[in-house]
Amino acid sequence: MSLGTSTTAERRLVDLELIRDAARLIESHAVRTPLLASPWPGLWLKPENLQPIGAFKIRGALTAISRLDPDVRAHGVIAHSSGNHAQAVAYTARAFGIDAHIVIPDNASPRKVQATRDLDATVELVPVEERFSRPAQLAEESGKALIPPFDHPDVISGQGTVGLEIAQDAPDVDVVLVPVSGGGLISGIAAAITALLPTAKVIGVEPELAGDAAESFRTGHRVAWSPVDTARTMADGLRSFSVGELPWQHISRQVHDIITVTEDEIADATRRLILQAGLVAEPSGAVATAAYLHHRDQLPSGRTVAVVSGGNIDPAALRELMFDG
Repeated sequence: MSLGTSTTAERRLVDLELIRDAARLIESHAVRTPLLASPWPGLWLKPENLQPIGAFKIRGALTAISRLDPDVRAHGVIAHSSGNHAQAVAYTARAFGIDAHIVIPDNASPRKVQATRDLDATVELVPVEERFSRPAQLAEESGKALIPPFDHPDVISGQGTVGLEIAQDAPDVDVVLVPVSGGGLISGIAAAITALLPTAKVIGVEPELAGDAAESFRTGHRVAWSPVDTARTMADGLRSFSVGELPWQHISRQVHDIITVTEDEIADATRRLILQAGLVAEPSGAVATAAYLHHRDQLPSGRTVAVVSGGNIDPAALRELMFDG
C-alpha cells in the first residue's frame, strides 16, 4: 500500500546540533560502544548489544524522555514496541522514577515482554493491528507523554549518536550498514554521517520478508506492508510495516541504498557472530552483518562498519539456530 511521499507537511530534518546534544544527555546512562575488528577482513562491528538493555533503543528513549518538560514527565510515559524500545522506555522511566505503560504486539518475543515487566513497566499485550491505535488511545485518555519508537526528532537524534561515535572512531569509514525497520536508527546515523563524513555511504539492510523500506526506496515513496506479511521474519525487531514519515525524509535524502537479506542469511550471520565474533546478536541485530557476508557484490568497496543493533535473542530461538539450524 502506497503512503505517498509524505502524509503531512515536510518536517525539519534532524541536524548535527541535535545529535551532539543527545550525546550529552545520554552519556551517564548509555554505553559508548566501541568499534570492534571482526573476523571478516574489511568489516568492523558496532556492538549495540552491549547497551544496558541489550539494544541501541536506549539512546532514543533516554533522549526523548530527558527532553520532556519535567512536569509532563512526572505524570509518566506511554510507548509501543515489539520489545527493545519497550525495554528502553521502561529502563529510562525507572531511572527517572516515573511510571511507564508499554503496549506490545502479541507476537513479540516472550523474553522481551518479560524483560520489560522486570523493569517495572506496566505491559499491555494487544493484537498486532492495534499496535499504534491502542497507545494513541491511552495517551489521549491519560494525558501521559507518548514516546514513539522511531518517528520523532528526539528519538532520531538519540539514535544518531551511534553515527556520531562511528564518525569519531572511524573517520576513514567508507560504508555503514544499518538495520532498518521504522527507520529511526538509520535516519539518525545518516544525519550524523552525512554531516561529518559526506563521502561515506549509509546503506540500510532489512529482511526480505519485511522489505517495505527497500520497496519504498526503489519506488521513491513510502510503501506499507501488511503486519501479517512482516510477521513472517525471524527478525522480530524489524517487523514494522512501514518507515515513519520523518525517517523517510532522511532516508530519501541521505541513504545510499537499502538491500534485503533472506532468513537463511540472517540465521547464518547470527550464528557466525556468536561463534566467530563472540557477540550474541538477535536476528534483527545480525542483518547488517548478513549483508556483508552474503551480498558483498551489492556493496561499495572500502572500510565497512556493520551496526549490531541488539542482542536480545529469545532462548528458544537461540537454541533452534545453534542446534537445529
